[in-house]
Parts: sequence; structure tokens; C-alpha cells
Amino acid sequence: MTLSSPRRTPLADQVIAQLRAQITSGEWPVGSRIPTETALVEQLGVARNTVREAVRALAHNGLLDIRQGSGTYVLATSELAGVMHRRFADAEQQQIAELRSVLEAGAAGLAATRRTDRDLTLLRGALARREEAWFGGDPEVFVQADAAFHQAVVAAAHNDALAELYADLGEVTRAHLRHDIGPVLSPERYVGHDRILTAIAGGDPAAAATESSAVIGACSRVDTGA
Repeated sequence: MTLSSPRRTPLADQVIAQLRAQITSGEWPVGSRIPTETALVEQLGVARNTVREAVRALAHNGLLDIRQGSGTYVLATSELAGVMHRRFADAEQQQIAELRSVLEAGAAGLAATRRTDRDLTLLRGALARREEAWFGGDPEVFVQADAAFHQAVVAAAHNDALAELYADLGEVTRAHLRHDIGPVLSPERYVGHDRILTAIAGGDPAAAATESSAVIGACSRVDTGA
């Protein structure tokens, strides 16, 4: 018997494209719950089965996470990010910490030699938001703010390949940070990032790399005494 590949209807492909655009543009941030199936049917003006097919396709590609009884949530901003999330879901936390150290320390070192005045402005803003998020007391808000600061450091390295790889690992690094800080933002677990920015602003790549590597896993080390 000759097998033929299944084909989606053009309408379903259009809905997939629209939903994907909402995700990649940031309109639906990672971790957010997307509108209900009923709401999407009303907004898009298509049949429920078409919406269901589109959502399932994006879930299969790793962009969405369908949670029975809770809703559907944005898991990643690209198919590759979804693959990365699934690939490293069961990885040892120490190995993720080492992966982050390699990427983030290298990026910080490059940023110290390549950063522009605009990069420094963006980094200062990201650091301020990170501090505000910590003292706001919401762990998930802090996770997003901390990730945004590190993403800004990577962007300041001005290496497109590195920036894209780091972005695709975004949910992996955020999951590691959630594990690191725990469910409560305890004062003794606070780890400042001002020294990273100081080293980058001062054009000291060695110090920037060292400081960037030092903060990774620091919250967990408070518990272990390491």
C-alpha cells in the first residue's frame, strides 16, 4: 500500500500562521495562557475544529502546552525553542548550570569589548527592572526579569548566532532559574548582578565573564553552603 502524507486545509494553515505570529511577536509571552478555544473561534471567525487543529499542531511543534482542565499555555517562541525545551527537560540541573555558564560568561566577555552606549542603557534598564521584580516578591515575574537581563547581555555581544541559540534555550534557562530560586524569593537568596554590568561598562572581558559565571546557581549554593 502506498502511503500519502496528510494535508492540512489552507484555512487551518492560515490559523496556525496567525497563532504563531501572536507567539513570535510577544503578544502572547512565554508562560502566558492563550485565549480559550471559544474565544479564538469568535476572534478568528472559523470553525471550532479548525482552531483545535491549529492549536494541536503548534503543541506538537513545541510552541504550546495543552494542560487539561487549566488551558493552553505558550511554551516557546519557535519550533527550535520547543525542541530544546523537550530535549533538556530531564537534564541534570548541574549540567544546565554549566551550559549557562559557558554561554553567558562567553557572551559577557564579548559584550565587554563590543557594547555600545545604547547597549549600556538597555542593560541598566534591564538591571533596574530585575531589582524591582525581586523586591516585588513574585518569583515568576523575577524569573522573566532576570532572563531579560541575561538576554540583554547576550545581545550586547553582537553575535547573531549566539543570540539566536540563547533565545532558543530561553525556556531551558528560565526553568533552571525557577529551580535555583525556589518557590519563594527569600532575602538570603538574593544575588546581585551589578558587578556584571560594571565589568561590561568598564570594558573588562575577564571580569565580565567571571562575574557572569559566578551568579549562576548562586541561590542554590546558599542552601548547600558551597
